[in-house]
Amino acid sequence: MTIPVPNGTLFSSAPGNGPRGNAQWLVARFCLMVLALLSALPAKAQASGQDFLAVQAREMRPRLVAYGQVEPIAIVPVAPAEAGVVTNLRVRPGTRVRAGEELARLSGPAISSLLLQSEADVRSARAQLAAAQKSLEIERQQLPVHLTTRQAVQQAESAETEGRSALDNAQSKLTAVREMMTLTAPADAVVLSLDSAEGALVQAGQTILTLQPSGGLWLRAMYYGPDLEGIRVGMTGSFVPSDHGQAIPVRVVAIPGTMVAGGGESIALAPVNSHFRWLSGEAGKVTLQVPARTMVEVPTRALIVNRGTWWVLVHTAHGNHPRKVIPGPAEGWNTFIESGLAPGTEIVVNNAYLLFHSGVAEQFQIPD
Repeated sequence: MTIPVPNGTLFSSAPGNGPRGNAQWLVARFCLMVLALLSALPAKAQASGQDFLAVQAREMRPRLVAYGQVEPIAIVPVAPAEAGVVTNLRVRPGTRVRAGEELARLSGPAISSLLLQSEADVRSARAQLAAAQKSLEIERQQLPVHLTTRQAVQQAESAETEGRSALDNAQSKLTAVREMMTLTAPADAVVLSLDSAEGALVQAGQTILTLQPSGGLWLRAMYYGPDLEGIRVGMTGSFVPSDHGQAIPVRVVAIPGTMVAGGGESIALAPVNSHFRWLSGEAGKVTLQVPARTMVEVPTRALIVNRGTWWVLVHTAHGNHPRKVIPGPAEGWNTFIESGLAPGTEIVVNNAYLLFHSGVAEQFQIPD
């Protein structure tokens, strides 16, 4: 069996395992012959009919796009300092409360016993102070008639001072116990969740409800890889929530600097308009405007990748020569070059990959 090739010669098939094996061998041999012919052509002949382009520099304004969600900056758990039973729970999730507003009360045997003990301590301290004051008055009356000594008066004054201090401490403790029986909002906030119900027995430190302080929301967007290098505090952009298409101007207010799973970093943003109010849980697309840069722009089809490195074919009067480049961001059908090309350099645009690998046939030897 023989097959024709473009130069008109005929090749005989080598012995194979049946007709199918012979045909596959012939196809492979024919491909190697074509590659050899292409390699033998002069560089100028290979480039005939190809397009060349003198690259130019252009101002690029890249945009970094990521997913963002409105979240609380911080949440405030409300928990009792002593064990007790939750009563008079006045709020529900979503309720707006003011600073100092009563949220719930705490009762039960433990805190009631603590209250009774504190009240008894106040009565005892008040009685001791009264006795010390009366003793001091007597000593001062006896001092002019020499029925006592100045040292005794000083001792009575010290006892009166100690009694007054003990009463102040007992009253402060009683006030603290009474405050513990009433759970109040530490600041203007919104109730996020209830962790206990009316009548529930809670332990000291156990969260009863969680508050989100008013104005305590920000937008968090996750960025990855080289995008992080260009993000700075103060950069501006826009946030488009998923539920409506109205863009909200935003700016970067914080970069925590802590990487998370997947190599990303969460960037915090706030609305440019200080009077704007976020909606907690709102999510959408965040776009940041990176400062403009002037970079060389090439058609993406002119780029060649070989062994993990990017190249272009530079066209000169002496032929085409590969040059290593570092691609940057892409825009439409073009790619910006970080380094490796100067404005005005002429490069091969069409069939660059084919011409770059035109000498591959030299690595093979046609079988006899």
